[in-house]
Amino acid sequence: MKPYEDPELFENTSIAFSYRTDAELRQARWLFKLIENPSIVTFGKKILPLADKLHIPYHWIVKKTIFRQFCGGETMQESLPTIERLYQFGVKSILDYSVEGKESEDDFEHTCLKIIEIIRFSKDKPAIPFAVFKMTGIGRFALLEKVSKQCPLTANELKEWERVQSRVNSICAEAALCNLPVMIDAEESWIQPAIDTLAEEMMWKYNTDKPVVYTTLQMYRHDRFEYLKTLLLRARELNRKIGVKIVRGAYMEKERERARQLGYTDPIQPDKASSDRDYDYALRLVVDNLHQFGLVAGTHNEESCRVLMRAMADYNVHNDDPRVYFSQLYGMSDHLSFNLAALRYNVVKYVPFGPVHDVLPYLIRRAEENTSVAGQTGRELSLINKELKRRNLIE
Repeated sequence: MKPYEDPELFENTSIAFSYRTDAELRQARWLFKLIENPSIVTFGKKILPLADKLHIPYHWIVKKTIFRQFCGGETMQESLPTIERLYQFGVKSILDYSVEGKESEDDFEHTCLKIIEIIRFSKDKPAIPFAVFKMTGIGRFALLEKVSKQCPLTANELKEWERVQSRVNSICAEAALCNLPVMIDAEESWIQPAIDTLAEEMMWKYNTDKPVVYTTLQMYRHDRFEYLKTLLLRARELNRKIGVKIVRGAYMEKERERARQLGYTDPIQPDKASSDRDYDYALRLVVDNLHQFGLVAGTHNEESCRVLMRAMADYNVHNDDPRVYFSQLYGMSDHLSFNLAALRYNVVKYVPFGPVHDVLPYLIRRAEENTSVAGQTGRELSLINKELKRRNLIE
């Protein structure tokens, strides 16, 4: 039986939680049971910003609970023990500077320098094979929206846009110099055209011999599979490589609501089955043309992992081929990450870091995602309970 045909493949909790102590597993169980309650998540989302305004100290509680589950540390150095621990079990890491919601030029410059610092910090560490950044971390959301709509820019906005382009190029140039691929995350559809344009420019500039710059495709959008095929044709014309991270997407409710309010065609797939279909089609298209690609498959979906495993086997791609990575978020879906790594597939975890206060929006999103995604928290809890029973820690 091929590994991807084994129905029990992702049920091996001994492998999935091999890096977790008994105490850590108990705490994860408590946390996911808490997250399972939507009213608690909603309460936390409202009360924490209020606690901020009233200067009520709460960071120590957050750091010992949800921060510890989903983040590596407050600094790169503080995150290293987590990264080294994962690497002992064959799972690599991406240091993700998860500070959000900044809007000033000083903040954008700081973030740009921080991404370059991460690239330099990671370059000689086999445990960290990629860097990543969001365009909204180095440029104003409203500016990206205006560029995406191809609206005329004022003289000041033109200079501002030039600074954004310069930051992107600085990051990608450093990635090329350090031989460390960098991924540009996808964001909301109404700012994505500007992101796509810059990502393509960087790929065609730096991806000469191998993928250095990776763009991200959200397959819950109904136009992204066609876009992937267009990218492939363009790369062939230019004799360039494509770096692509393929995900399902993270902004569905916001996208649907905005389309409804403004009266334009909903960019989101009509149903989950359509997203799953395009996601799996994209995986097979990339593996079929792997000489042209570098792939990071960002997924917490067991069936999509099997689809990629099957495609790799069909096209005689070795499990540890450096052009193919599976990816999950730190603190989630360990049953995928560690069981895949045990079979010598390349696996990389997003390991967010940053000051607790600044990472809070990310942590709230993770809690909301686990609450809203059908079966996500239940699946995590069932696997944790299974492992606790195997260790004779619960009845």
